[in-house]
Amino acid sequence: MLKTRASRETWLFVVMALLVLGAGLGLRDPWPSDEPRFALVAKQMVDSGQWLFPHRGLELYSDKPPMLMWWQATLYSVIGHWRVAFLLPSLVAALGMLWCVVDLGRRLWTRRVGLYAGWALLFALQFTFQAKKAQIDPLVVLFITLANYGLLRHLLLGPAWRWWWAGWFFAGIGVITKGVGVIALLMILPAAIASALQWPRVRLHARDLRFWLAPLAFVLAVALWLAPMVLTAVTTKSGEYHAYMDDILFRQTAKRYAQSWDHHQPWWYFLGTMPSMWIPAFLLVPWAIPAWRRRLQRRDARYLLLLGWWLMIVLFFSIPHGKRDVYILPSLPMFCLALAPLLPGLLRRRDVQWVLGGFTLLLALGTLAAGASALLGTPGFEARLVQERGLAPGVMDSMAWAALAMGGWGVASLLLCGPGRRHVALVSTLTVIWVLYSLVGYPLLNDSSSARGLMRDVGARIGADAELGLVAWKEQNLLMADRPAATFGFNVPWHDQLVAGTQWQQLAPQRRWLLAHEDALLPCVDRSQAILAGVANRRRWWLVPAAAVHGPCVASEAELKRERRLQNNE
Repeated sequence: MLKTRASRETWLFVVMALLVLGAGLGLRDPWPSDEPRFALVAKQMVDSGQWLFPHRGLELYSDKPPMLMWWQATLYSVIGHWRVAFLLPSLVAALGMLWCVVDLGRRLWTRRVGLYAGWALLFALQFTFQAKKAQIDPLVVLFITLANYGLLRHLLLGPAWRWWWAGWFFAGIGVITKGVGVIALLMILPAAIASALQWPRVRLHARDLRFWLAPLAFVLAVALWLAPMVLTAVTTKSGEYHAYMDDILFRQTAKRYAQSWDHHQPWWYFLGTMPSMWIPAFLLVPWAIPAWRRRLQRRDARYLLLLGWWLMIVLFFSIPHGKRDVYILPSLPMFCLALAPLLPGLLRRRDVQWVLGGFTLLLALGTLAAGASALLGTPGFEARLVQERGLAPGVMDSMAWAALAMGGWGVASLLLCGPGRRHVALVSTLTVIWVLYSLVGYPLLNDSSSARGLMRDVGARIGADAELGLVAWKEQNLLMADRPAATFGFNVPWHDQLVAGTQWQQLAPQRRWLLAHEDALLPCVDRSQAILAGVANRRRWWLVPAAAVHGPCVASEAELKRERRLQNNE
């Protein structure tokens, strides 16, 4: 009976994880800001066969290492469907993180503690939100979590030399994924302190030669990408490749950390991010802190390593001026693992149940209010939102009914589960919200969010035999185009793109069209002869035939200043 119950609990968790994270797979295209960029780079890898030096249009893309794009391109080569392939790396990464915390919880405590850790992580807002997006962060967090897994298997359950080496190896893979994978190795610091103070259960085993072989595994992992990239850049003597190498190795890593040029936030930024983005698990921190303190007083090294690493990650990313909420996502799995042993006791407390019930009720009432206001509120607000977003008729009403269904389910869950099982009502409500958002929201919002609707209309308007050039374009425009499109640089100033575009257009004026961002149009373009193509991603796009261009496109000083301001905001 115990085995049967354990099997049911495990399979319930597996099914729920697949349902919540996998819902909507294949129902949408990449959405800004980052998804179209990475998908476009991956598509160009497949089309061109150039995988080592990725491109965005005509330019090399050096903002991030190509690991995610490699995954997407490889999966597309196997599956043959971009709508599935571009999201699969995040799904695989999320499932991998869940496996790590569940298995670590089982090994460090009990099977049930492992499942509690998995549930806490699965429904943490930041985890679920990022797991359903095609960004680099889920992948780098997977490798950091795998590195933590290997290190903890050795430090707390060892000696386990293969896992020790694996921990260093995955930290290196994390470095070539997004540069910050090395933070996993900070786990060694609290372990060294605990070992020096002779806390039970934790040992470094540093006198063994095998301990000092681990950095070789780290170097090997980094060299898998770094060695061929640097070797190719040096041997080809290409200035473009040298610029790529300098940018990705220095400016985008050490310089970005030490001299952040964007996303400036105060030092306490993450103290507000965690309570808002790590809910509902973070709601229990006021009760968890005294329990953690008691366990640390009992010299339980498991909590010292998990909590110490979490705090070091927060401190590490709080030092530079540039901060984003996803920077501390790598510490969320270890936070959930440290919280999991306390959950059985905490969920029996009446005050904890009241807090979780109150949060569920607020969530249900919020979605009910949003749906009702969309259906019954001021029509002008809805019309303005539809116009700004470029939504199709009826989309707002359908989204409103979905929101009403989410809220109604939340209220019903609270009533059915009763006062002692409000955590079950919370899980039920969050599941329905994520599933309905994915199954209903993805198809409804896709045309406007991905620019597919805009580019489909553009293709139909200019005809199958026409050629298309893009000015002041975004990655989704090139990715969603129904034909090969000419581009004139991406980071190039908009007025220079427009000049190059009009020159390209004059070579075959009868069949060449320009699609241009409204803010990039100069007085040389007669808008009465141009065509408003549509709205996508809150931007207005114009189709410009050759007949609409009169004279040279020269920007005044005021127009240049305005353009620089707008382009920087983009």
